[in-house]
Amino acid sequence: MPIKTSLARARQRKSYKGKKTMAMRASAPSTNTNSPNYATDQVDEELISSMAGASTFPSSHFPPMIPDLFISDPPIRDALATDTSNLQDGTIDECRPFLAARFQGIDYNEYGVPHLDRERHIRFLRKSLGRLPAPFVAADASRPWIFYWCLNGLSLLGADVSSYRDDLVETARSMQNDTGGFGGGFGQRSHLATTYATVLALSIVGGESAYEVIDRRAMWKWLCALKQRDGGFRMSIGGEVDVRGAYCAAVIITLLNLPLDLSPDSPAWTADEFDLLTGLADYVRRCQTFEGGISGKPDAEAHGAYAFCALGCLAILDAPHRIFPRYLDIPRLISWLSSRQYAPEGGFCGRTNKLVDGCYSHWVGGCWPLIEASIHGPLSEGDEVTTYAAVHDLYSREGLIRYILCCGQDQTKRGGMRDKPSRTSDAYHTCYVLSGLSSAQHITRWHPSSGEGIMAHLTYDVSPLVEDHQIFDEEDRINATDPVYAIPEENRREIMSYFLSKPGF
Repeated sequence: MPIKTSLARARQRKSYKGKKTMAMRASAPSTNTNSPNYATDQVDEELISSMAGASTFPSSHFPPMIPDLFISDPPIRDALATDTSNLQDGTIDECRPFLAARFQGIDYNEYGVPHLDRERHIRFLRKSLGRLPAPFVAADASRPWIFYWCLNGLSLLGADVSSYRDDLVETARSMQNDTGGFGGGFGQRSHLATTYATVLALSIVGGESAYEVIDRRAMWKWLCALKQRDGGFRMSIGGEVDVRGAYCAAVIITLLNLPLDLSPDSPAWTADEFDLLTGLADYVRRCQTFEGGISGKPDAEAHGAYAFCALGCLAILDAPHRIFPRYLDIPRLISWLSSRQYAPEGGFCGRTNKLVDGCYSHWVGGCWPLIEASIHGPLSEGDEVTTYAAVHDLYSREGLIRYILCCGQDQTKRGGMRDKPSRTSDAYHTCYVLSGLSSAQHITRWHPSSGEGIMAHLTYDVSPLVEDHQIFDEEDRINATDPVYAIPEENRREIMSYFLSKPGF
């Protein structure tokens, strides 16, 4: 069962100053990115700064509204000591002081939750788009990902990213191949993962110049070459077939309004009506494991990121309340996803017997809006999204928000979001921890389908969740993330609207 608390709480906010009880971990260089104007940028040494200090105080100084679930020993614990259980115990020990609001200089509200250090995280992400130290040359093939992580994080925090448009357009043009798709860097072969990340980054900065840099005809031909007879997609020409390909391809096809017909030279082409999306849902179905989770390919291990890819892909093909029960065993999937949330930490792990990690705030946390949309169905006429009650949650929003704001923020001068307190912040975790926070702060409901075509059902609202026992201050709410496309909702609407007006090449 998912962890759950239900306390009647007043809406008034108060400030609580905790005191530090342990040395803050030293920070190290983060995952950052090369910007288009990297030749003129300077490496900012502040990016790798840290702070330290320690003292203790009695437990009576805990803020009064921290439930015991988040500061006590786990409610269920196997007494057998193993390497795995020892690592888990160590993780609990490092998280509990943060969950107990025991650090000086951090402004806590009455529920023992720190404020979101928005400006510090924005500065961290902007620095991550500057010139990087030489060791980051190893991340050259991941440049599109780092653009997406930084730009998405900035947008969720409310920062203006339009100033990056021109440089991103020129950089994307240099990474686009004549045969279609985007590589990880100049001269590198196209890959579905880096193509997905590039398209999302261009969607975030928005504008005609960003949209038009994409060669849609070449993209369509390339995707046709990746389509397989089993319904799935290869990640690159000659590459592996897995559920990432199913999701990335579905996102690209629908954001860019690409034709579904296959080109005659596609390995999946037949004389019948087989198209780019044919068999995709069946491929996803074959990836569900005996545990109930989703693996990268049939008969492999269930993983939180693959669960999100599977659900996101299916939600693109049809509304969740119709398509999920047709292709997945939803009760078993709910059981597996619920088991990924831990107490006392409140965060998610990605696999069975693994540790909590901030990035699964998105990969697992982002599954819940889609699952809940499947269960609750579309809004009835006259319903308002904001009337949705938190009692219907299948997971503990409170637990996830506590983990993110208490343990996921790098509270040093460095800023950014992290895996857990013993790890340093980086752009990857900053993006996905913030995405998980956005998901937990909002609710998603589908509208009844209208019209025709593959995207007719993509009519849903993402609205702020307002509760009587909201544990974060309203100033710490961030922008809504699209539950399917993992970019700010308004950016998804804008790029879709643009390309829906351009059906041809």
